[in-house]
Amino acid sequence: MSNIVAADAFHRLFPWKPLIGMVHLGALPGSARWAGSLNEVLGRAVADAEALAEGGADGIMVENFFDAPFHKSAVPPVTVAAMTAAALAIRAAVSLPLGVNVLRNDACAALSIAHVCGAQFVRCNVFVGAVVTDQGIIEGAAQELLDLRSRLGSSVQIWADVGVKHAAALGDYALSEQARDARVRGLADALIVTGAATGAATPFDRVVDISSAVPGCPVLVGSGVDESSAREMARVADGAIVGSSLKEGGVVANPVSVGRVRSVASAFRGTRNAPSEP
Repeated sequence: MSNIVAADAFHRLFPWKPLIGMVHLGALPGSARWAGSLNEVLGRAVADAEALAEGGADGIMVENFFDAPFHKSAVPPVTVAAMTAAALAIRAAVSLPLGVNVLRNDACAALSIAHVCGAQFVRCNVFVGAVVTDQGIIEGAAQELLDLRSRLGSSVQIWADVGVKHAAALGDYALSEQARDARVRGLADALIVTGAATGAATPFDRVVDISSAVPGCPVLVGSGVDESSAREMARVADGAIVGSSLKEGGVVANPVSVGRVRSVASAFRGTRNAPSEP
């Protein structure tokens, strides 16, 4: 997929700047905090997805957030199975575009789940280069991910992090260079820029710098967007992925709040009315 075609695909899926709400799955089977009931996990996932849709989100991304501590690359087959069940349950409940992120960096599993479940995009935390994380050193997954998408004949979009949170790049590797490599050499369909950690504000200047480094490439803000910062971020970003600030009390472990979704969505869009359907 060429960069021009990739940008067109993003804008066809999201004709306006999208607000993507997170569905943070409860601990899945085999993880350290697994509580024994997949039905409860799926029920909460569907409830959060429905709240996002009701509040006016433009899309949803599902990830195994509460599986920490994470596998740094390939996750166990049971995780793939459970996330497939979750994606299918969400897909049956709401009609919003759906994305998949398999933490910490099993992007091939994410693409496989998305392709089978009819989701439209995946997130890859470490796409190019190498970073130091709490899971150890993680290397970029661009080559194997693009190969898999080609073999599957899939149209699932690949959204790649640049300067991903909870990580530090190895070597003197400027964010602008990471962005260009992810887009031009890795062929990412869109880029994501974040703050240092979950819920941490993304520096405004960082979004501007990365957008300037890859003109024409969709750039989304991936952390720290809330009602107070949404309007400013919408000036420079092509979309936002929002989790913590959409939860009751702004606490990541709490259920999604319809009211908070409405407030953040309204601020991000400015005067544009929030649609109830994509």
